[in-house]
Amino acid sequence: MWSRIKEDVASVFHRDPSARTKFEVATTYPGLHAVWCYRLAHPLWQMGLKWLARFISHVARWLTGVEIHPGATIGRRLFIDHGMGVVIGETAEIGDDVTLYHGVTLGGTTWKAGKRHPTLANGVVVGAGAKVLGPIQIGQDSRIGSNAVVTRSVPPGATVVGIPGRIIKASGAQDEECRDAMAKKIGFDAYGLKNEMPDPIAVSIANLLDHMLAVDRKIEVMCDEMGKLGSTRCQEALPDLDKSDFSSIEECQKIQQNNLSSGNES
Repeated sequence: MWSRIKEDVASVFHRDPSARTKFEVATTYPGLHAVWCYRLAHPLWQMGLKWLARFISHVARWLTGVEIHPGATIGRRLFIDHGMGVVIGETAEIGDDVTLYHGVTLGGTTWKAGKRHPTLANGVVVGAGAKVLGPIQIGQDSRIGSNAVVTRSVPPGATVVGIPGRIIKASGAQDEECRDAMAKKIGFDAYGLKNEMPDPIAVSIANLLDHMLAVDRKIEVMCDEMGKLGSTRCQEALPDLDKSDFSSIEECQKIQQNNLSSGNES
């Protein structure tokens, strides 16, 4: 138990830049206190001491603003930042190194008994105010944006935003490498913008590049099948792209910057 407490305290320093000392974290972080109360109540729940377990959770909710049902299954190093308003249902399952911000609900969508709350894999981050509802799976290292409402399973590594939640990023490392290669091929360079709030123009062009990659893959499959039938048309090399043809992108950006500067001066 003591080693778990030290592990929980140490994990805060990796995810909260405002953490200063271990004593400060251990004594002033309500999210940690709620998790520790859960770790006390959960074994009691499993032993059949349901009322006592629920009472401990009730006291923890009153002290911290975090409601964790003692029947939930929680892994190691859960970090609840700020904590107020977090609700974790009875059949929720949370993996290791998960981060929940204030106002998060891991709730159900039915009154029927059985599994009715979500399962969060390792490394998931759920933003402030987000609602993850129902017996769905949230894949490893996924990100749920602030105030999103998620009612469908999310694949590993995806980013979900909006109401209802929609996936805005689900490509793997290999797909991103292909996209970057395609971007360099046509002279487009805006992929330093890989933050949580990407530039909308870069996102639009990224979607076009994804579509181009999908078309290229389909053409490759069609050429393979045509080659099996004896056709040699697909052996012809495609013409190289001239980057100068895409110089208008930079010119448009310069015009926009000049218009913005002149507007500020006026």
